[in-house]
Amino acid sequence: MARIKYKEALALEVKRGKPPIGKKPAKKYLQRLYVKESRSIREISNLLGSTKDMVYRALKKYGIELRSGVCRSKLRKYKLSTLEEGIRIKGVRGYAEELGVHENTLRYYLRGVTRDR
Repeated sequence: MARIKYKEALALEVKRGKPPIGKKPAKKYLQRLYVKESRSIREISNLLGSTKDMVYRALKKYGIELRSGVCRSKLRKYKLSTLEEGIRIKGVRGYAEELGVHENTLRYYLRGVTRDR
């Protein structure tokens, strides 16, 4: 900290933060992967060999609109009536295990879906 303040006092350039890992992704790749293929920021960063923070900053810089995190659960492909019937027959824990999700995920999803109705 003292070294940085000393350099600032001498009007020397001070580098802050961690150095970036990998190259900044190009706009055309981000549009293809994020917008057209609907991949997540984490998937894109793994494909391009950069950090997820770098991908996020590039999306913001290029003006690509970020998706909201609303309802990206794999439970959305099931109808509400199907989920409710499965829970009635097998219980929350048993049906969540069958679907391959945690029981709290199933409860949270149902709470959100029924609230939106």
